[in-house]
Amino acid sequence: MTALAQEAPVTTSETTTSETTAPGPDLDEVLWQAWKAMELPEGFHAEIIEGSIEVSPTGRYAHGQIANRLRRAIDKHLDQGECAAYQDMNVVHDRKVWIPDCFVAPEDPEEHITDDGIGIKASAVQLIFEVVSPGHDGVERDRERKRRAYARAGIPIYVLIDDYDGHGTVTVLTAPRPDEAVYTDAHCVAYGTDVTIPDGPAKGFTIGEAITGPPRNT
Repeated sequence: MTALAQEAPVTTSETTTSETTAPGPDLDEVLWQAWKAMELPEGFHAEIIEGSIEVSPTGRYAHGQIANRLRRAIDKHLDQGECAAYQDMNVVHDRKVWIPDCFVAPEDPEEHITDDGIGIKASAVQLIFEVVSPGHDGVERDRERKRRAYARAGIPIYVLIDDYDGHGTVTVLTAPRPDEAVYTDAHCVAYGTDVTIPDGPAKGFTIGEAITGPPRNT
């Protein structure tokens, strides 16, 4: 996985011109335009997370298996309601963009699509699921950087399915404080113990072994 990070502008004490230099483009805008111009090989996707463009490969089989079980199950739970489950779609917030493993948003999201059609606005997203990716950087991205990013965007519920925490855990994070980029409530259970979404359109949806599989390394 590679990352293109924002860097602070270099300054010097010498003045090279007597004229006032026009301000350069906003760094968020530079990253946004660079992201839109990227052409990635098949099997890779790019996100903008906390001031970096992060390129990562498509998840391995076990990762995709959990994500697909999850999407099918939650779609059934949401049937006949006003929301649906989505995958492989950009979620956009203030020129930041994420591609969650699964998320819940309105069934008819037309009014929530960005003006350029690139993705759905984060303000319409009620719930995000991430299946933790392997490797140090993948783990840190899902557990830390995306956790802060989703809280900063005010995503009401973030669910983390983590194969790499002991024998596996599911953490349900709620009550975001966008100004602090934190979730103030966290409920974590081990694989093999059911955990239920407490609120929102997916209220009552249960995550258990049917989705995660059995505890790992036992």
